[in-house]
Amino acid sequence: MKKNGVGLWAGLGLWVAAVGMVSATEPVKSPGASKPTLTVTVITPQTASLAQKISANGSLAAWQEAIIGAEAHGLKITEVRVTVGDRVQRGDVLATLQADTLRAELAQAEAALAEATASAQEAKAQSDRARSLQQQGFFSNAQLSQTLAADASAQARVQSARAMVQLQTVRLSQTQVRAPDAGVISARQATVGSVVGAGTELFRLILQGRIEWRAEVMAAEIGRIQVGAPVQLKAASGQLLQGKVRMVAPSVDAQTRNAIVYVDLPAATGSARAGMYAQGEIALGQSQALTVPQAAVVVRDGFSYVYTVGSDQKVNQLKVQTGRQSGDRVEVSNGLKADARVVASGGAFLNHGDTVRVVDTPTAQAASAPSATK
Repeated sequence: MKKNGVGLWAGLGLWVAAVGMVSATEPVKSPGASKPTLTVTVITPQTASLAQKISANGSLAAWQEAIIGAEAHGLKITEVRVTVGDRVQRGDVLATLQADTLRAELAQAEAALAEATASAQEAKAQSDRARSLQQQGFFSNAQLSQTLAADASAQARVQSARAMVQLQTVRLSQTQVRAPDAGVISARQATVGSVVGAGTELFRLILQGRIEWRAEVMAAEIGRIQVGAPVQLKAASGQLLQGKVRMVAPSVDAQTRNAIVYVDLPAATGSARAGMYAQGEIALGQSQALTVPQAAVVVRDGFSYVYTVGSDQKVNQLKVQTGRQSGDRVEVSNGLKADARVVASGGAFLNHGDTVRVVDTPTAQAASAPSATK
């Protein structure tokens, strides 16, 4: 029993000595010390002039669309020369109608004019003789008056016959349906062999091939939009178009409370077509804004944050509101002071309260700093 007791105390002494040696080799950590988690670069926000814009949606539509119909009545279409998508010039023949009957009526009217002209010439000669004889005393005043009346009546018949010739000439010209202006055929109802009445729609024409964007804008925004303001939009086909505001509608839709802004587009619109949906931005001018690099903004849970560094080298997480973008910079409209020391990049690796090591503090002009490294 004594031997066992002596051995137990000896072993306990050796364990205590070993623990003391280990404790002596390890440094004692200070409870207030904190190692930097990242090495970062900080910048200060920069004031820049950014464009003010209004985003809007709307449809592309024909600038002006002409309905081309038949003017003659009861004639058959004998030829159709254009189809949808064709470009035409002013005066081009789009379709022809049967003209045989009208040519015959014109010939009849011309013959009646010739007959009336001959009769008028005879009446004129009679009136001239009557004046001469009346001066010589062979014709009474009553007889002279009758002769002069016959002459005037003959001249009136000439004018009536001439008007009939003009009328038949116009009706004959109406057998050729012509384009009222240059443009693009957008619809065609004309069919060879069909008999049309006066006013029957045969074609639709987008005048000059021009289309416009009809953007829907909230009523509160229309006072900021000026005629002639530049507009950039993207059609559903993917094509980017540049235009200018032509007019702001004088009234607001009572249901949607939106107003229509009419934007002129260039005639050569490529793949953009009337009826397409388009998204665009209407420029309103320039204004000053506080900006930071896009890399300095971290999006978490649908909110935007930036990280600033205090004098104690600790990180503060600030919730901010972002706005317009220009190149690699983004506007911070709320939540950030102009003299803040903002982490230029790498904020996704930081948390509020982290201690960091700042290696450089470039000026606001050198805002594009390298990413933070471990």
